[in-house]
Amino acid sequence: MSIYTKLQTAIEGKDSTLYKELYHEDFQFVRHQTKTTMNREQIVAMIEKMFASGAVEINEHRCLYENDTVMVEHSFMSFPDGSSEAVLAFHQIENGKIIRTETGATLIK
Repeated sequence: MSIYTKLQTAIEGKDSTLYKELYHEDFQFVRHQTKTTMNREQIVAMIEKMFASGAVEINEHRCLYENDTVMVEHSFMSFPDGSSEAVLAFHQIENGKIIRTETGATLIK
């Protein structure tokens, strides 16, 4: 099963345990807006809050490309403040797990 398929299953089922299993122990999420990074535990904590609150919606989630070393996905996200973004994510894969993620987001008016 591809990483994207597992990721989609975790998102649809709001399964933070499965979500965490997809990420390498040395995972790094690059936050370009704030010029900061998040590690595996930080990203999982954020996702757990998103899943628990149901306040963030992920729509039209799709994989644009995936192989053994990279995955590119696109989705539309809606947030509690009423804003929406189109999000493009680039994931580096190592040993079958996501080790680094960078995203680009465009505000949808």
